[in-house]
Amino acid sequence: MGRFSMAWCVAACLVATIVFAQSSYDIKTMTPAVKAALESRKGRFADLKELKAQGIVGETNRGYVQALSGGADVKALVAAENKDRKFVYEAIVEQNGLDASAIATVEKVFGKVQRDKADHGEKVQDENGNWN
Repeated sequence: MGRFSMAWCVAACLVATIVFAQSSYDIKTMTPAVKAALESRKGRFADLKELKAQGIVGETNRGYVQALSGGADVKALVAAENKDRKFVYEAIVEQNGLDASAIATVEKVFGKVQRDKADHGEKVQDENGNWN
């Protein structure tokens, strides 16, 4: 993957903007904890990209990654990624003054974003939970 493509993919993964009923919600304050979560995600990007290309990891319809095969190392990578994603989603909800129940919407929107930008052959879950 070229430098421009890699930079674009990383930026797309890290930019946290959600649209609800014509309103835009995003990270308002780049706290040290949010920055750390985004940096950790950036550090895992290449490994996750490779695992997705091999069909070992897929993107769920809830905005998280799932190990579809592989060992403890894959599961640890997936757990770390999902922990950081959840933290970012929760920060979006909190910083935008949304009700805690909005987390489900944020997850679903990010799931669609990940599904829409998946490369050909990568495993993604459709809205009904079926893997493609």
